[in-house]
Amino acid sequence: MNLRNPPESELIFAPAAQRALSSLMQRKVAAGTAARISPGVFTTQLTIPLESVVRRNWKTLLEHELPGAVLSYRSAIHGGPDKDNVVVVSYGKRAPSRSYPGLTVEVRPGGPLPGDAPYGKLFVASETRWLLECLEAVKGSASRTVPAEQIELYLDKALQLRGESNLNALRDKAREFAQAHGREREFKRLDRIVGALLATRNARSLTSRQALARAAGKPYDGECLKLFDTLFAALQQAALPDIKEVANSPAAKDNQAFFEAYFSNYIEGTAFTVEEAEDIVYRGAVLVNRLEDTHDILGTYQAATSSPWRDAFPKSGEDFLAWLKSVNGLVMSRRLDKKPGEWKDKTNQAGSTVFVHPDLVRGTLLEGFDRITGLSSPAARAFMAMFIVAEVHPFMDGNGRTARLALNCALTEAGLSRILVPTIFREDYLLPLKALSHQGTPDAYISMLVRLQTWASSLNYAQTREDLRAQLTRCNTFQENRNLYRLINPY
Repeated sequence: MNLRNPPESELIFAPAAQRALSSLMQRKVAAGTAARISPGVFTTQLTIPLESVVRRNWKTLLEHELPGAVLSYRSAIHGGPDKDNVVVVSYGKRAPSRSYPGLTVEVRPGGPLPGDAPYGKLFVASETRWLLECLEAVKGSASRTVPAEQIELYLDKALQLRGESNLNALRDKAREFAQAHGREREFKRLDRIVGALLATRNARSLTSRQALARAAGKPYDGECLKLFDTLFAALQQAALPDIKEVANSPAAKDNQAFFEAYFSNYIEGTAFTVEEAEDIVYRGAVLVNRLEDTHDILGTYQAATSSPWRDAFPKSGEDFLAWLKSVNGLVMSRRLDKKPGEWKDKTNQAGSTVFVHPDLVRGTLLEGFDRITGLSSPAARAFMAMFIVAEVHPFMDGNGRTARLALNCALTEAGLSRILVPTIFREDYLLPLKALSHQGTPDAYISMLVRLQTWASSLNYAQTREDLRAQLTRCNTFQENRNLYRLINPY
């Protein structure tokens, strides 16, 4: 018998009016080969709980039970049921709410309006409609709305991605909708939020920390801060070793700084032979066909040997911003097209990783600095500093070198061993960074830095530069093929 249901549906609709089909399904229920979900709705899918059948077929169920209903309020945001398995729809004038196994449908008076998007036999409320619906503040509305903080975060994101003019246009559309559909009270709340975000109205009405930061002129990336907090928690609990600095004489410090600058640039694609790098740093050579590359390595060397970039880590958020701009300006000073020492003015990315929006750089770095100072271990503070700079990517270029200089500055100030990232370790360095950035898993990142710091502290920086180079060669540091070579310990 043709059960007249979509082929992909696990639901069978057999209302009493269709006597033959209804009788058939009643017999199947009695025989234990079908289950009744509600009057006239059955399923023969008995291998999983009935609640699961309903939840994964919620749209088919509503299209049959409430055709033309509009996903409204919080359900418009979720595009269906929320985590509590509640879906809110606007349908008719007096249609009752209803419950099914694993699903509650709250029915509000109403129906489709201009701007609502068709969704099969249902509709999804327009942006202006659900924003105003979710700002409703009457008795019993909490079950179908969202906290004001969530609306503030949504509008803050809209401002970031669409710009001020488009946010104003959204407010204008909301005003028109409110006047046409009796949502003037909700529009006043929306207007206060938008005005506060645009700094044209008082921010006292805001509740979310992110929106308040925007209103104060220090907006930040909330998703980025979640990563910072994940790393903060892991570092706070990590028992990091206290690996003291071994390069204590002027000659040892110089040798260390030279190879730190050499490897830090090589890992970014600024590749020289060691002899070429020595000519640049110690004999003032300039490679005519590589003027920018020449100064990249010289600027990194200067930062690794000179205070405040080598050993005076900032003590306040604003000093942190100034320090970063200063060191990036030094390292990248010959690349004028990259605006050295200036915050980026365009969003940058590496592969699939899109970094923090330019408007959010300052605020995100300031929030990050609070996480740095909140850590008790000096090594933990250094590890946090490097990730913050790498994740924000605040400059057009030189971000990796700037991040590693921040790491080593914090370590040196605390009397701890600086870290070198040799060429052979490039992928082993980048992969944990990506894992933390993309999956929020910090353990490999922490282990990687501890391993590098342990390895770097085993080098004999006090020997001649030629002998140190030979030691590094024995460690495979200059190799590039990870399939054939691995980083080995100096002794």
